[in-house]
Amino acid sequence: MYTIEEIMKVLPHRYPFLLVDRIIEIEEKKRIVGLKNVTINEPFFVGHFPGHPIMPAVLIIEAMAQTGGVLLLSMVDDPNAKLVYFMGIDNAKFRKPVRPGDQVRFELTLLKLKNRICKMRGEAFVEGQLVAEAELLSAVVDA
Repeated sequence: MYTIEEIMKVLPHRYPFLLVDRIIEIEEKKRIVGLKNVTINEPFFVGHFPGHPIMPAVLIIEAMAQTGGVLLLSMVDDPNAKLVYFMGIDNAKFRKPVRPGDQVRFELTLLKLKNRICKMRGEAFVEGQLVAEAELLSAVVDA
């Protein structure tokens, strides 16, 4: 388990761009599960969309990637000396909108890790229903 304070020790992201609130499961070098509590106070809801707030799909993917980044950085000796760069997205699908009041559960599974390049499969769920999925490609680099 990682609290928000522990996540902030690993990831360089900060408000308003830190998009994962808690890590609830981590299986070393295999899998991670994180949570994002979506509130009406999110800054993106001001413009997306007035009167009909929906979390932007690109931010769902970013939150998924940040969750995966915690897994990757948990595998290096000095996470503060490394960054995770997003390199690609394949097979992204968005099945249901994410709205204020939802809690998004991100489940990521490591598919491939070669040198510093990683491929993960990510899924996002709200109340047990799949809302988004994608395969993410990233690299661990020196900060």
